[in-house]
Amino acid sequence: MADTTVLIIEDNELNRVLVKVLFEKNNYLVLEAENAEDGLDLAHQHQPDVIIMDIQLPGMDGITATKALKKDPTMQAIPVVALTSYAMQGDEERALAAGCSGYITKPINTRTFIQTVTQYIQN
Repeated sequence: MADTTVLIIEDNELNRVLVKVLFEKNNYLVLEAENAEDGLDLAHQHQPDVIIMDIQLPGMDGITATKALKKDPTMQAIPVVALTSYAMQGDEERALAAGCSGYITKPINTRTFIQTVTQYIQN
């Protein structure tokens, strides 16, 4: 998967590092952003194969960022997988309605995380 790029948009450094290590161990190229605004810039510049989007972000939240991605014709085909630690009733539906391809709750299962995300990558 060395030619597969993942963008992680996550404000919590420990969570971001964990997800990054999991992808790097599986030979993905990893890009990182701490907030949605920087993440949108990186997505536009690099056109990653998949975006891991934290829903609870400072400033622009992940739902709003996903809607922005899906409105942009140059980025709307990039699958976005929502990641959240505050799984409330209706959150998954909101994320999917915003354009997310998948929804994963934290803490992540490190044994199955990559396999779960891989199913959303369009080859």
